[in-house]
Amino acid sequence: MSFSGTQESRGFVEPKTTGTATATGEFEVSIGNRFERILTAFELLADWLTVVVAVNFGYFVSHLFDLGGRVDYSLVTVVYVPCAIAALLVALLDRDGAYRPGNSLLRIKETERSLRVSAQAFILILPATVFFGKVLPFWVFLIAMLCAPVLHAIEKHTLFIVVGALRVRSVEAQKVLIYGAGSSGRRVLSALLRSPKLGLKPVALIDDDPEIEGQEVFEYSYRRGRSVNVIAGPVTPELLHQHACKMLIIAIPSLGREKFSGAVNAAQAAGVRLAYVPGQAIAAEYWTEYADIDGILLSVFGHPASKWQYELAKRLFDLSAAAALIVVFIPLWALIAFAIRLESSGPILFRQTRVGKNGRLFTLYKFRSMHVDAPKYEISPTEAADPRITPIGRFLRRVSLDELPQLINVVKGDMSLVGPRPEMPFITEQYTAVHRQRLRVMPGITGLWQLSADRAFQIHENIQYDLYYIRNRSFFMDFAILLHTALFAMNGV
Repeated sequence: MSFSGTQESRGFVEPKTTGTATATGEFEVSIGNRFERILTAFELLADWLTVVVAVNFGYFVSHLFDLGGRVDYSLVTVVYVPCAIAALLVALLDRDGAYRPGNSLLRIKETERSLRVSAQAFILILPATVFFGKVLPFWVFLIAMLCAPVLHAIEKHTLFIVVGALRVRSVEAQKVLIYGAGSSGRRVLSALLRSPKLGLKPVALIDDDPEIEGQEVFEYSYRRGRSVNVIAGPVTPELLHQHACKMLIIAIPSLGREKFSGAVNAAQAAGVRLAYVPGQAIAAEYWTEYADIDGILLSVFGHPASKWQYELAKRLFDLSAAAALIVVFIPLWALIAFAIRLESSGPILFRQTRVGKNGRLFTLYKFRSMHVDAPKYEISPTEAADPRITPIGRFLRRVSLDELPQLINVVKGDMSLVGPRPEMPFITEQYTAVHRQRLRVMPGITGLWQLSADRAFQIHENIQYDLYYIRNRSFFMDFAILLHTALFAMNGV
């Protein structure tokens, strides 16, 4: 019996389709065209070359700093050893599903996989550094395994941009209409836009609500760069033909049988492929998982599992990393404090009560970025031009330096480096059952919502990021989020 978390139960109708979309934002479809196969081969080669570069960088650094004693490596060693290590990592990535066509939310799962596979390779190859030290020195291998995930994340980001640009130019891309402009529809939209290898290009969302016709719906991403418009339903063969649609995706899990059948009939009449988000609407306070038992898919009600090993490792890492960062950044703290005091009188640190794990209240620390007379408990600014923000504060918020004092909260145990953003009490008092799931884990300085373009909007309006993190959190995912924060997302408001 295997489980994986989701919030929506499965089942209800099973038309014959070539693809299946899920409300968790994952999408798998068998296309099998030549362009996809070429992309997969190119991605595999790029991963292999990235690891080769990482291992050779390890040789270079160890030689430059004379780590482990000066050793002159033969040409055979420098050429064949990196190739062998790269082949092993690529094989482990393939075994873990890295070359399937879909990507995860904000591509965090891909980086988490790279970190985890690098750790597995380290464990597998470590004995070789003992028996064949001159061929594979320990320091070379250690540096390579530390650099590989960073280079891999940059490589994947670059490859994603290149493939996305090709798809924008409609290189063998099939146009897709998504029926449903709600949260499930947006998740399917984002999944398709994040997975250009699929060759599916969403062109519009269909919705039966005339009040939202013409609205622009953005993907979940680092920046709100790609969007589609909402067009009015119902789904008809004429509508599908009008948009040159090759696939219709029904993204309303609770859609009634009559409307569902109508959309299926329209797709069949138009001769387009059909995929759908199966499921029945369930109460938001329930956390569901699904189990595949001999081909029967059952929804299981429960709560997210607590892993004490992960929690212990996370706390030890938080404590040591936060303490080290406080020491390293002391000169920067002093400079920021001087700038704040020079600009205006008032406290350097801003203190505010926030709600932490299990609803516990704590005092959050930030560098003051707003005028002293600004109300202490109001909706946080979402625009850089907000008059409450000071000129120095505008700079601090843009580069996220105003968050530095929260390292004190991490040391105290109020927060973690990675987790959902803590809210103010007056907001959590209005939480629904689904929002209260955020309080089951330690809040963090950075996280999926903090990485996304949706940070320009209120946290509770974009709960899907925190639910995704709670379902998938692990030590390697935390590292992946920290890595993405450092590489791609230092863009505060």
